[in-house]
Amino acid sequence: MSIAEHAPAYVRAISPYQPGKPITQLAREMGLPVEQIVKLASNENPLGMSPRARAAMQAAMGELERYPDQYDLTAALAERLGVGMEQIVLGNGSNDVLDLAARVFLAPGRSSVFSRHAFAVYPLATMSAGGECIVVPARHYGHDLAVMRAAIRPDTRIVWVANPNNPTGNFLPGGEVRTFLQSVPADVVVVLDEAYNEYLTPAERVDSVAWLREFPNLVITRTFSKIHGLAGLRVGYAVTTAEIADLMHRVRQPFNVNNLALAGAIAALDDHAFVAESYESNRRGMEQIVAGLKRLGLEYIPSHGNFVTFRVGDAAGVNQALLRQGVIVRPIAGYALPEHLRVTIGLERENARFLEALGKALAG
Repeated sequence: MSIAEHAPAYVRAISPYQPGKPITQLAREMGLPVEQIVKLASNENPLGMSPRARAAMQAAMGELERYPDQYDLTAALAERLGVGMEQIVLGNGSNDVLDLAARVFLAPGRSSVFSRHAFAVYPLATMSAGGECIVVPARHYGHDLAVMRAAIRPDTRIVWVANPNNPTGNFLPGGEVRTFLQSVPADVVVVLDEAYNEYLTPAERVDSVAWLREFPNLVITRTFSKIHGLAGLRVGYAVTTAEIADLMHRVRQPFNVNNLALAGAIAALDDHAFVAESYESNRRGMEQIVAGLKRLGLEYIPSHGNFVTFRVGDAAGVNQALLRQGVIVRPIAGYALPEHLRVTIGLERENARFLEALGKALAG
């Protein structure tokens, strides 16, 4: 018997997360110069990182021999969100806090509910805790909250809701989410994943944090990886009740956010000019990409994030044709969308390069 067979069956059943292909990997595979490759696969900020964050990280370089102190970022987030510091849980990216929630509330004999086409970490986190996945059919590629509510069983302990959803970009209005929260049993935790929250229009945004006063079973997760441009630093957070946060801290790894990430996140939080610039750049780029997809006659899913998912039929073949041209997008067959690809909104020249390459790939 192999030593691997002694691992729990639920661990052996997990399919590892597949990230977007790195630029350096494509350069090696295709023999292409790195500078000629455009990566639009991982929903990264094409403007880079917040300048304030970069300066703060450079200043923090002299303290890397010290273990991290999470107090300042926790305090800054608590003040910004209008909650107590005891309600904040920091993570090594928001993926980390999603996993913490699963480790606290899931176990063999318990289940979680999530939508088809939802973020791949939900089944990973569920299965790594030994829980059972209840996958609910999507409605127009997005969450069907009524069906999700009906899927909750007596052994269900978490419902995962991504808003906006990745990889489809669908958005649920605040009123619908709040009504859903009212319907969920009080002993079931709702994890509201708002990784792309800052890309919503002002009219779409709601103060979901205020709902914590009414719904003690709510966990909201956010990240500095997207609009703040700190994906490589891995820093995210959850805001929830003090009771749930205390449990998450019990299973959290010590010092799970490093000194550079802490310094960068604190500075990025107050770099309002960079966030506004990133928002406007994404809005213009979204218009450019959507217009190009329409010219090519392609069906796409209207998105509220910094990416667009579109249908090409032979997604694997089109993806390979794009890779040969030095353009990296994201195949999403693993999200039960084998005929679709997802493209991140880039700079104007990157978007143009993608659309030109896509046209050639479709023409054969």
